Amino acid sequence: MPLRKAVIVPGNGAGNVEHCNWYGWANREINKIPDMACMLKNMPDPVTARESIWLPFMEKELQCDENTVIIGHSSGAAAAMRYTETHKVHSMVLVGAYTSDLGDENERESGYFNRPWQWEKIRGNCSHIVQFGSMDDPFLPWSEQQAVAEGLQAELHQYSDRGHFQNSQFPELLASVQKLREV
Repeated sequence: MPLRKAVIVPGNGAGNVEHCNWYGWANREINKIPDMACMLKNMPDPVTARESIWLPFMEKELQCDENTVIIGHSSGAAAAMRYTETHKVHSMVLVGAYTSDLGDENERESGYFNRPWQWEKIRGNCSHIVQFGSMDDPFLPWSEQQAVAEGLQAELHQYSDRGHFQNSQFPELLASVQKLREV
């Protein structure tokens, strides 16, 4: 089995990602898994999270490829989905994924939401898709999270009490990454 790499793509506005939400915790825990390496870096253009900047960064700096598990949270989930429309990856774990700019100017400027999602291409470039969503997310309507799950035929982990997954630890995510390592 080839060495598998995980790359955490954070949500926009995360500041120093090592100390934000569950990102640093997940990075440390995934790096403890045998034959796994995890990468977590501060993203360029961290507030607007423009597709034109993030996707080349994911390819050139984070080297997301067919042996990579991309873990995308919020804007990072949108980036992961757009990236996988045109790049082969091993798998994706999407946390707080959504389909539209939500009527928000900053989201509109990111560029992820100016065209239809190519669900079939994403599925064709990624053999396993796991999604975490919560019905009480204060930023994302459940209907958008559900549309992602249906479009991608994702393995959906649905919660009613996790909000936007901004907790400091995320054991269910770690368990999913460990499971993906085996496939």
